[in-house]
Amino acid sequence: MTMHMADVLELLAYHKDLPAEMADEAFARLMDGTMTPAQAGSFLMGLKTKGETARELAAAVRAALRHARPVHGLSGPRIDTCGTGGDGTCSFNCSTATALVLAGLGHDVVKHGNRSVSSTCGSADALEALGLSLTTEPDAVAGELAARHFAFLFAPGYHPAFKHIMPVRREIGCRTLFNLLGPLLNPARPTHQLLGVGIPGFAPRMAKVLALTGVSRACVVHGAGGFDELTPFGVNSVVWVRDGWLREDVIDPQALGLAQHKPEDVAVASKDAAVAVLRELLEGGGPQAMRDMLVLNVAACLHLLDAAPDMAAAVEQARAAVAAGVGRALLHA
Repeated sequence: MTMHMADVLELLAYHKDLPAEMADEAFARLMDGTMTPAQAGSFLMGLKTKGETARELAAAVRAALRHARPVHGLSGPRIDTCGTGGDGTCSFNCSTATALVLAGLGHDVVKHGNRSVSSTCGSADALEALGLSLTTEPDAVAGELAARHFAFLFAPGYHPAFKHIMPVRREIGCRTLFNLLGPLLNPARPTHQLLGVGIPGFAPRMAKVLALTGVSRACVVHGAGGFDELTPFGVNSVVWVRDGWLREDVIDPQALGLAQHKPEDVAVASKDAAVAVLRELLEGGGPQAMRDMLVLNVAACLHLLDAAPDMAAAVEQARAAVAAGVGRALLHA
């Protein structure tokens, strides 16, 4: 039976969730450019006003990945560290620093990211300033992992179908589900993921999407202070994902032996400042608040990767790795 967009939009207008097959077909049309701009705008705004379900987000992920440039030849555990952004905190590049420390420890990291949209300095901006390439082709990812345990997948180079969507997003002008999708669309298909959300209450939904789209282990976090990363400012809300099962939890950095800090202690004023402090952190230095925040996020990843039996042991491992400056290996590769 042929699906009519009028039926999709009618359901959304009455705040009805889309059946699985209808969601799959609608997102397939959005990604291949067969929706008209009017239909696409109405579709995205209908989902936004209704509230996107995990099943609808998973349909969007599957459709986007079908149109992404595929990455082949990868095996074994590989992790991504990424937040949805948009938390308005102007903090240092914690997820990027976390990724580079993990790679320095010998864990394979497939970092999927972009230039800054709302932050002081995006992951792509930071890595470019550090001298790392943003033009890793799909057939070179496996080689990069073998050589240095790190590969960066610059999102615009891997998602050509987004050319159909960007004009509509620009005309709409407000946030849509595409502001959530970035961390979910890594074409290297990480087996493990640390994913941050800046919007309270979104962590369980994003965790369910990861479970529905094949990530075996994940930690989805909403940090104290409204950050899309784990922070040393108070108790953090998290959802652990393991083989399709979800468990809500909290991570209290003070209970793990980390000092209490304030959000302004991790802020950076400019791109140059962000890059400078990133270099310091990778060399084992930097302000204490930023080091503690980095330790906390590295620890969550080590626990996810089964490198530590619990968060307390993971924090000790992460603290030693950050102090030793293991991330500098990527700077001089």
